[in-house]
Amino acid sequence: MRLILIDDDVLAAAALTTILEAQGSIQVCATGTDGSDALELYKTHRPDVLLMDIRMKHIDGLAASANVLFFDPKACILLLTTFTDDEYILQALKIGVKGYILKQDYPSIVPAIEAACSGQTVFGREAALKIPGLLHKKTYFSYEDMGITKKEYEIIVLVADGLNNREIADKICLSEGTVRNYLSVILDKLELRDRTQLAVFYYQHL
Repeated sequence: MRLILIDDDVLAAAALTTILEAQGSIQVCATGTDGSDALELYKTHRPDVLLMDIRMKHIDGLAASANVLFFDPKACILLLTTFTDDEYILQALKIGVKGYILKQDYPSIVPAIEAACSGQTVFGREAALKIPGLLHKKTYFSYEDMGITKKEYEIIVLVADGLNNREIADKICLSEGTVRNYLSVILDKLELRDRTQLAVFYYQHL
């Protein structure tokens, strides 16, 4: 797995690079020190995962993520930070990154990278606990009005729970290909880009 790391704390970046590459399955192919480095490094290396700090001097990780996703909507971006600020979490969700994890939670970083690379949405425990409250809306919403069937709704819930296509297929006794087809139809009906936006949409309409 090829990864780009962007963090303005050079010592922290060096330490994290050592930790990641010690796993054997992760290669840090490039590093940057500011969000302004993100797009060019992404274009040059086309990594499997872009791991990026949020607070940086010139262009922060949120703005840099938006730039990269505009260039490549399928980019797998994980934001890494020491903060669980509500506004950061909301912006990360709206932009469409694959995850938001805390620097100090070292044991979760590699599993989060692997999960994000496999298509899952990953938020650290503290951030994940805040999401329903941050996104909850009081207004009435009906999936039926959007043309969503019971089976499609079941798949939406499982995506929001963080299951990948294979896990969903095993859970509801369908083939992985059929699940992919269902997801394609669901995204089209709800006018969403990917499973990350689908998970956010689900939490917004609880």
